[in-house]
Amino acid sequence: MDVALIELEADHPGFNDSAYRARRNEIAEVALGHTSGAPIPRINYTEVENQTWAEVYRGLTSLFATHACSEFNQVFSELNYPADRIPQIADVDAFMSHRTGFRMQPVAGLVGARDFLEHLSRRIFCSTQYIRYHDRPLYTPEPDICHELLGHAPMLAIPEFADLTQKIGEASRGVTDEQIEQLATLYWFTVEYGVVRQEGALKAYGAGLLSSYGELAHSLEGEVEIRPFEPAQTAVTPYPITSYQPVLWEVDSIGQAFEKIRRHLDSARR
Repeated sequence: MDVALIELEADHPGFNDSAYRARRNEIAEVALGHTSGAPIPRINYTEVENQTWAEVYRGLTSLFATHACSEFNQVFSELNYPADRIPQIADVDAFMSHRTGFRMQPVAGLVGARDFLEHLSRRIFCSTQYIRYHDRPLYTPEPDICHELLGHAPMLAIPEFADLTQKIGEASRGVTDEQIEQLATLYWFTVEYGVVRQEGALKAYGAGLLSSYGELAHSLEGEVEIRPFEPAQTAVTPYPITSYQPVLWEVDSIGQAFEKIRRHLDSARR
């Protein structure tokens, strides 16, 4: 099955580029051939792919000191990613597993919400290995390796954040499709688009913000509505997928987000 080609929508920047689509498919097939628990396959990235990474890396790292939360910046410095080539997720997997027990598993593309959350409950993060289209390096309509490694991986190496992520995953077991949708929404507004106030200023801790140069600047400079995080309200708030978020939910600490979600899930079970 030609998974990578199926997953590209007509409005994807690389939809009409047959070479890009073939390369996406090639990398997707590597992931499909991977068995959980086996060594993670390494990708021999092309010069164009590495150049795309370098441009994304330069843009985002110019903002991290002022726009990312302190926990992220500490771990990001320890990861010591190369600026000029795409890191291998096998190496990042070793770093994360040592820090928090979270592991990375290569996937061919988007994973359904229930399956994705189930993996999180076992401290497994499903990661793509392909990179966004080279002619639009600062935009992607879907997760790619820049999103996974520049957004998710540093945060999943923080014990408190890893626990929060796993807690959301564990709550998905044995629940209805409606409840899965609400959990996915909580995940979206925390793990993907969460903001935290540190020393009087808003900082990003969500991977969707941390891996998007345009939205990171836009969201933390007074352009969106910021609400205090309340899981019961957040879980039923609709959100756009392919445009900037009009509403973000603020916490005083990552620990506060964890505690509020814990209480919310405990109440829902009762």
